[in-house]
Formats: sequence, C-alpha cells, structure tokens
Amino acid sequence: MTRPVPSRKPRASSQARIAAILAAARELLAGEGVAGLSMYSVAERAQIPPSSVYHFFASVPALLEALTADVHRAFRDALNAPIDSSAFSTWQGLGRLIEQRMLDIYNGDAAARQLILAQHGLSDVVQADRQHDLELGELMHRLFDRHFHLPVMPNDVDVFALAMELSDRVYARSMQLHEQITPRMAEEGMRVFEAYMGLYLPAFLARRIA
Repeated sequence: MTRPVPSRKPRASSQARIAAILAAARELLAGEGVAGLSMYSVAERAQIPPSSVYHFFASVPALLEALTADVHRAFRDALNAPIDSSAFSTWQGLGRLIEQRMLDIYNGDAAARQLILAQHGLSDVVQADRQHDLELGELMHRLFDRHFHLPVMPNDVDVFALAMELSDRVYARSMQLHEQITPRMAEEGMRVFEAYMGLYLPAFLARRIA
C-alpha cells in the first residue's frame, strides 16, 4: 500500500528567504503604506530577485495575507500570555487589560496599523483579518470564562470577535484622522468594547476560584 508522503517544512534557506521577504514588506508598509508595496519593491528591499518573491508568494495580496497572519500571531500571543488575576477585579478590568495589550501591539508595529486599521480596500486581506478575528474572539471567550462565571452566550453571533472588531473601527478612525491611535481614541475604543460586551454581560460577574 502506498503511504502518504508527509508534508515537509521549508528548508532553512527557504525559511530565511521567506523571513527576508516578510521583513522587507513590513518595512515598506511601515514607511509607505500598502500603496508603496509591490513584488518588485519588496524584492529590491530584500535584495533578492523578483522571481524569488513570486516563488513563495504568488501576488501582493498573498504576501499581505501572510503578514496579516503574522500580526494576528502577536495578538494570539497577547491573549495567551499569563495574566496576574490580582490586576483586575471585574470583567471590565480584564477587558481593558487585554485591549491595552492589543494597543501596545498596534503602537509598536506600524505594519500592523497599515494592515488592520488603514483603508486599503483589499478584500482578501479584510477577509483574512475577519477570519483571524473569529479565532481571537474564541480565545478571548475562553480567557473570560477562565476568570468569570459567564452567562450563556448566543451561538449565532461571535460576541467577543465582534467586540474587538468594533474597537478596531475606532482605532481605524483615529488613524484616518490623526495618523496614529491617540490616547483619547484609545479610550474610546475601550469604551466601545465595554459597551458592546455590556449588552451580553451583566455589570457584575462572579469570579471563578483559582
């Protein structure tokens, strides 16, 4: 019987080239936005032939989707990172702690701001972002449930994912108006998150015993 051939990880040289391509794309995004990104500009910045870029990424949207996945990996790490339970006493406090971690990622990563918050109009990237948001929403749901006794949540609406998307819209508005997430708009984003979650969570939730 023929055995299936297991998928192989890219060779070290390929991994290094992919990393160089993504790093070059990040630099271009940070400095010039999506409009300044092309396969040839990435190749020039990475100092590799354009054919090498096309070998790993078939198009600019494919490259941007890979970068979007990389950004969301940082968001997942933020949700999975240890949390000091004494740092908050309410679900609102936990929500603000998590939202601040997300803001720290945005503030420290210009490429993330360009990909997630800028008005680039690339439907493939927007769709990839929304798909990743569903995963982040599930992680946040588990995180809240680990610390609080949650009520039954609707199964036809991804409440936590939608709450994060709504706060992101506020941050995107700040980027559009001020080219940064201002402290005032950061606060508004947190308020939007709390207001929407407050439609499904009571003002007080009992803590789980560690």
